[in-house]
Amino acid sequence: MLIVEDEKKMAASLKRGLQEEGYVVDLAYDGDEGWHRATERDYDVIVLDIALPARDGIELCRDLRRQGIKTPILMLTARDTVDVKVQALDSGADDYLTKPFAFAELLARLRALQRRSQYDLTLQLQAADLILDPISRRVTRGGRDIALTPKEFALLECLLRNKNRVLSRTILAESAWGESFDALTNVIDVYINYLRNKIDRDFEPKLIQTVRGVGYVLRDETS
Repeated sequence: MLIVEDEKKMAASLKRGLQEEGYVVDLAYDGDEGWHRATERDYDVIVLDIALPARDGIELCRDLRRQGIKTPILMLTARDTVDVKVQALDSGADDYLTKPFAFAELLARLRALQRRSQYDLTLQLQAADLILDPISRRVTRGGRDIALTPKEFALLECLLRNKNRVLSRTILAESAWGESFDALTNVIDVYINYLRNKIDRDFEPKLIQTVRGVGYVLRDETS
């Protein structure tokens, strides 16, 4: 998820709360930085404040849509007027939320955007008898429920979305911890081992494989 919000305390608070809910969050503090991030990387959702320096949220949203970026956008506004809401929706936003708002409502609106997303986030991801549901955040293998931590879930989702493709530790680190994570540590290896113990140890075939000197791949012989 990308949050474009110039109030740094609010941005930090949103990031912290969303990370606790299992989201991986990038921040941008003005419209130009938001433009660069949104055009250089694929996001599932963009949370965009209207009152931004450099390029306001209405302009940024319109520019992203002109660029062909169809990522769901939730617009934040401090002005509860019909004209502002109409401007937000007409610029290409999928939804809007008026400040101040309850965090629970933000989460509900984000879930709704994900369900409506053209990226089909409602579709289950599967390899062999391993199934991951991105919306319910349920993981099963062989019909058995598997409990994962938010970081384990993020890593597994990244592996499943890129199954049969070798992923570097850097890509895996960014999927679960964001761009600021130091991929040179052995934390990725530790978490991959946690995943293997949960989804591979008691099952066949073994899905997560190491590619020495490169990273990891989730192999699906059925695809």
